[in-house]
This record gives sequence, structure tokens and C-alpha cells, in this order.
Amino acid sequence: MAASTAWLATWQASPQPVWGSGFLFPTNIPPALHDKTVRQLARISLGGQRLRIVLSNAYGHHPLVIGKATVAQPKKDGEVVTGSLRTVTFGGREATSIPPGASVISDPVAFSVSARAQVAVSVYLPNETAISTFHWDGRQTGWIVPGDQSSALALTKAVGAIQSTTARPLLTGIQVETEQAPRAIAIIGDSITDGATASLDKDRRWPDFLAARLAPHGVAVVNAGISGARLLSDGMGVNALARLDRDVLAQPGVRSVIVMLGINDISWPGTAFARDAQRPTADALTAGYRQLVEQAHARGVRVIGATLTPFEGALPGTPLANYYQPDKDVLRRQVNEWIRHSGVFDAVIDFDAALRDPTQPTRIAERYDSGDHLHPGDEGNRAMAEVVDLDSLLPGFVASNNSPKTSQER
Repeated sequence: MAASTAWLATWQASPQPVWGSGFLFPTNIPPALHDKTVRQLARISLGGQRLRIVLSNAYGHHPLVIGKATVAQPKKDGEVVTGSLRTVTFGGREATSIPPGASVISDPVAFSVSARAQVAVSVYLPNETAISTFHWDGRQTGWIVPGDQSSALALTKAVGAIQSTTARPLLTGIQVETEQAPRAIAIIGDSITDGATASLDKDRRWPDFLAARLAPHGVAVVNAGISGARLLSDGMGVNALARLDRDVLAQPGVRSVIVMLGINDISWPGTAFARDAQRPTADALTAGYRQLVEQAHARGVRVIGATLTPFEGALPGTPLANYYQPDKDVLRRQVNEWIRHSGVFDAVIDFDAALRDPTQPTRIAERYDSGDHLHPGDEGNRAMAEVVDLDSLLPGFVASNNSPKTSQER
């Protein structure tokens, strides 16, 4: 790699430990894979002439053997464009083994890709492999097929059935080589950031809309949202401080992080998720935010706090119908006031003000509501991205960039 170039995180799916069969939600993947190929699609934020992929065995208990991996330009239904397939190597070899608790970064692959393009990543697992690490809510259809089909232009049923999944096993990152100073914004959050109710296969999470705004300015966006994530406690993923270094600070090129966490800390206790857990105090939550900011600042990363959005009436008709309670909302509003006025964050994004119904501010406005009264729909996600002051993310950089605006900015 030339001295004038650098690597930049352009896409991410934060790894989670796979939970047991007794948990409230299914995993959407088999417990183990043997002689199978997993093909996934990922929409990157910025492009480049070369890329590399990151595969994870973060929560595995045994070495994970990769038989082969490829990247390609996708078409539809798991097909890829003829001539676009490239074999991915690791230390010059097609196969590699990932130790328990570790991840691997591939060798650079000559693969020209533009900003906001999709990449198809295929990984072949030759051995019996317990799936212990995944990203549960990918909001993107992927495929698990028999045999080594990593180089197949179209996935075939000739050797068995095709299984589709919206979970993401193994693949946790894509990086591109850039000749510009690498600049990325990471977003650490929960299901609202992960895009729980965004349209499937449409890339309409609020970080996707923000990535479209920032791409013309040469700034990448990496989504470190995990559905069910909490600031202080483990849940469907480990707590924010436990994953901050891996999911944010270690991502190449990250200059700022947006923090949108806390609603699950407030609302999980007493629900089917955590019946016997105690709700944290406002002091405990603000101490967690302070520690996150301190750790990010120690690495030279700017921190933008985001207020917690309204959730009255959340998740009706589900086992989590008691997710909202009036006293929980009192705590949410108390935390929001602290986020707005404490001065701990370098900047603040007021998503609460952006999404709430002006006539009933404890609820999401109907036009932004997905229908579950907790998560924004596509238009709510768009509104969240549009309310972000780009210059607050990297002061002086975006405002001085005269690149053409995207349709979201016009």
C-alpha cells in the first residue's frame, strides 16, 4: 500500500453472541453450518479501488475455519455480475482459521467500487462450524446454500435447498483504501439505529440516509447499532463500554461517534427481557455516558450525544407491551435534559424534538411512526438523518466542502 493511502471503515455489522433457544426471539440462523456457503449483501458508504473484509469469531469457543471467500458486484436474488468475482485471501492463502474471540482482516482485493454501492460477500465453511457470532438484525436478505458456491454467479439448488436469512453470520466489516484523509462517523446505538422497522432490503435506516448526505463530502458512516443494545448492561449484545473499542474506536478513520443509547436500559427492567432487573438511576446512566465520552476523547474521537425518542404505547400486543410506563418516561425526559444541557458531549442531536408529536410529546408523530410506537418508519429515519447538523460531526470540514449536494440535502 502506498504511503499516501490509508484504510477506511466503510461498512459495519457489530458482532453479537448468539443466544439460546429460550430467548424471546429466534436467531434466524442454524446452530451450526457444515459444507455451506453464506452470501451476504452490504451497501458501503464510501468506495475505493481496493477493499478488504473483516470476519469475526468474537464469541466462538473454537477456531473457525474459512475455506474460501469472494467479493462481487451483486445483481438480484443472490446472483452476481459476470466478471466481477474476486477471490479474497488471508496472508496470501484462500483458507484461514480464526481463533476464538478474534477476527481477521483479509488481504487487499483489487475491486473498484463506488460510494453507496452494494458488495456481495460469500464465505465458504468446509467444516462443522457452530455459529456463535452473528449480527441478528441485518435488514438485508442473505443466503445459506450447500457446498462451495462462493464463486457461483447464481446460487443453485442442485445440491440442496437455499435458506434465506436476515441475520449476518461472520461478516462484520468492509474497509476501502482511500487517497484522502480517512474520515468516518460511527454510530453506536440500539434497534432504532440498527433499523429494526426500516424496509427490508431498502437500506432505509437513519444511518443509511446520513451516509447518503455525507458521501459527497468524502465522509463514511459505519453503523454500530445492535437491536436490544444497552449502555450499561449486556442484552442482545454486550454493553456499550465493553464494545466501544472494537465497534467504534478501532474502526479505521473514525473521527466522531454519535451515541444513541439508553432507552433499553430504562425500559427492559420488568419486561420479558429482564423481569427481575432493577432500573438504573439517572446518575448511573449519566455516569455511563461520561465514561464513554472520556474513553472516546482519550483516543481523539469527538462525541455527539443524541436524545432518546418518545415511546408511549410502545410494542402493543406483544410480550413487551409493558415496555413503556409513565415513570420510565419521566426518566427518559430527565436523561434527555442532561444530554442537552450537561456540556459533556461535543455536540447534541435532538432526535426527541425531531420525532415527537407536538400535541402529545410523549409519542412519536404519526407520520414518523413505524406503527409500533417505538421505532421510526422509513420517513422517521429520513427525518432523523436530515436533522443532523453535518458541521457538528466534523467542525469546519463539511461546511467548507463544496461538493454537489445529494437529493437528501437539496
